[in-house]
Amino acid sequence: MSHSNTLGFRSVLTALITLISTTVFAENESAKWDVNHQPGESLQVAINVDEGTWMNIDLSPDGKTIVFDLLGDIYLISAEGGQAQAITSGMAWDMQPTFSPDGKYIAFTSDAGGGDNIWVMKADGTDAKQVTNEKFRLLNSPAWSPDGRFIVARKHFTSTRSIGAGEIWMYHLEGGTGIQLNKRPNDQKDLGEPVFSADGKKVFYSRDSTPGPIFEYSKNSNDQIYEIFSIDRDTGDVVTEVSGAGGAVRPTPSPDGKKLAFVRRIRNQSSIFIKDLVSGAIQPVYQHLDRDMQETWAIHGVYPTLAWSPDSRDLVFWAGGKIKRLN
Repeated sequence: MSHSNTLGFRSVLTALITLISTTVFAENESAKWDVNHQPGESLQVAINVDEGTWMNIDLSPDGKTIVFDLLGDIYLISAEGGQAQAITSGMAWDMQPTFSPDGKYIAFTSDAGGGDNIWVMKADGTDAKQVTNEKFRLLNSPAWSPDGRFIVARKHFTSTRSIGAGEIWMYHLEGGTGIQLNKRPNDQKDLGEPVFSADGKKVFYSRDSTPGPIFEYSKNSNDQIYEIFSIDRDTGDVVTEVSGAGGAVRPTPSPDGKKLAFVRRIRNQSSIFIKDLVSGAIQPVYQHLDRDMQETWAIHGVYPTLAWSPDSRDLVFWAGGKIKRLN
């Protein structure tokens, strides 16, 4: 091939590559990536189950309906039991549903936008809207303020290791960049499970408070791993609410503001405890939970969410594959 022919071949090849690249780019621009878009052929299989794993639970303010997550979808079921109804479905992973104080909406965590963010939908599953829009510091574990105007969530941070740690951020229901309520004490020990107090004046959360800044792989669960803290929304003051042997996770204040349910180990058995917020007395009320994740790295919560009945007398929670109710 002569020198002039070689140059001509290169020019044609360059033009062809440019044309192909431009066409592919235009096609990619017109068809943006969508989590819910199936990448290939799919097969739908109907299954019937009467139990589930690691199900986050909430009870409607009128006490009539339970919302829960199962394998990336969200369901409603009567508080009396019966057939569950899916209100989200598809490829997106939806989890951690929680009713608004008026019962009209459900906040939840979803990766429908490409990464974990906080979403809100009507209580029947319609009109889902993305509240937060984090691209890298992803969010989970939403909880409503008592007035229904704000949502707190856990924001995830990493540094030189992928393990990372959490901070508590608060967002207005209309969106925005959020307000930071606290700062992670280090880059490797977890912090999360935020929830407002009944009067909305403070936010409870759990934190791995073992000494040192480095994540430990062999912790002693009979000692103290996690503690429950609260942060005052006005002053920023942090107070230790529950500590001691067996740890303390998943803070869940009662609607009347008098009690705090939480999870603690009795030797190797994860159990529900109640703290009287007036007297300070603590007692176990249920000792048959599945194992919590205090020894591990649990960015989505150390145990699934619990819920109080509106009269602050009963607890609804997941254990042993079932949804249970305890007086």
